[in-house]
Amino acid sequence: MIIPLALRADQTQEYYFSVKLVEVRRLQAAGHDVINLGIGNPDLMPSANTIDALINSAQQPNAHGYQPYKGTPGLRQGIANFYQHTYGVTLNPETEILPLIGSKEGITHISMTFLNDGDGVLVPELGYPAYRAVSRMVSANVVDYPLLEHAGWQPDWEAMAELVAASPASNPTKIIWLNYPHMPTGAPATSALFERAVKFAHDNHVLLCHDNPYSLILNKKAPISLLSLDGAKDVAIELNSLSKSHNMAGWRIGWMAGSKPYVDAVLTIKSNVDSGQFRPLMDAAAEALTNSDDWHRERNEVYKGRMDALHAFLDALGCTYSLDQEGLFIWAKLPDSVSSAEALVDDLLYNKHVFIAPGFIFGPKGDRYVRVSLCVPEERVLEAVKRI
Repeated sequence: MIIPLALRADQTQEYYFSVKLVEVRRLQAAGHDVINLGIGNPDLMPSANTIDALINSAQQPNAHGYQPYKGTPGLRQGIANFYQHTYGVTLNPETEILPLIGSKEGITHISMTFLNDGDGVLVPELGYPAYRAVSRMVSANVVDYPLLEHAGWQPDWEAMAELVAASPASNPTKIIWLNYPHMPTGAPATSALFERAVKFAHDNHVLLCHDNPYSLILNKKAPISLLSLDGAKDVAIELNSLSKSHNMAGWRIGWMAGSKPYVDAVLTIKSNVDSGQFRPLMDAAAEALTNSDDWHRERNEVYKGRMDALHAFLDALGCTYSLDQEGLFIWAKLPDSVSSAEALVDDLLYNKHVFIAPGFIFGPKGDRYVRVSLCVPEERVLEAVKRI
C-alpha cells in the first residue's frame, strides 16, 4: 500500500541536477570520462587556516554536543566583521544575524515564516530554481517578473508594480526575490539597482529578499551588499554563504542578515526544524571569514584562466555571451542553428561526454540559453573543446 502524497510533494519536481547527475554517474560507471561543466560545485580547497581551525575545534571535548539555535557567538561576530570589512555594513551580531545550514535553507525558512496560502511571491523569470519551488511548496502564488535582456538583465520595475497592484487584497504580494550578481546571467550588482529595489519595497510594502552568494567571484568592482543602502534593513533580508566565495559548498554554512524583528521571526520557524550546526564547522567558518583580500584575488585569478577556456568552448559551440558577467558561471545564447538547449545538452552528454546546464531550468526565458560552470580545471575545459 502506498500512502497518498501531500499536495506539495505531488506538485514539486525533483531538482533537475539531482536527476541529471544520476545519468552522469551512470555514464561514468560504464567507463566514460564525463566532463561536468554544469554544476557550480567549487573544486578548489578552503584556506589552510580554515582546515586547521576545523581540526583544532573537533579535538575539543565540548565541541560535539548541541549548539545554540542562533549559532555560536564567534560565528556571528565573524559574519559581522566580514560584512564590515567587505561591504562597509554594520550588523549587530546578537540581533541581526542568523546562521543557517546553507542559504538554501533560508529560502524555505523565510517562505514558511512570512507566506500564507495564496500570498503573492515575485520571482525573477530567470533565477535559482529554489525560489519558485519553495514558494510553491508553501502554497504561495508564484508570479514571474520580467528581466530586461537589453538592459543587462535588470528587473522591469514598472511591470513589477503592476503585478503587485494586481494581487488581491486577501492575498497580497508579500515577498520579492532578488539576486545580484545574478545567477544565471552573471549581471552585476550596482548601487543604482539596489536603490531602486529598496525604494520599490518601501513603496509597495513588500519584503525584499536578496540572495548574495556571488559578490566575491570575479567581481569587477568593490562588492556590494543590499543592506548598505539607506532604509534597506526596514524592508529587506539578505542571504549569504561560504559555499562559492570560500570553496565550502559541502560545509553548508550560510546566514541571513537583517533587522531584529525579521531575524527573530525566522528563528521561530528554524528552531522547530533543526537543532543547530556542528560547532567545529562554525568555528572553522569564523576563521574562513578572516581570509585575506589576497586569498580572494588568487582564487579569482584561477577562475579568470578558466573563463578564457570556457569562452573557447562556447565559441566552438557557436554561442554568444557577454564579457561583463560576474559570478561562478557563464550564460550563453544558442546559435540559430541549434534547435533547443535540451537537444544540445543531451547531444553533448551522450555523444561527447560533456555535461552543461540548459537555460530553461532557471526559468521560462532560458529556452535559448545554456550555462557553464567555472568549477572545472582549465585543462579539463580544453579537453572539452577538443571533443567539440
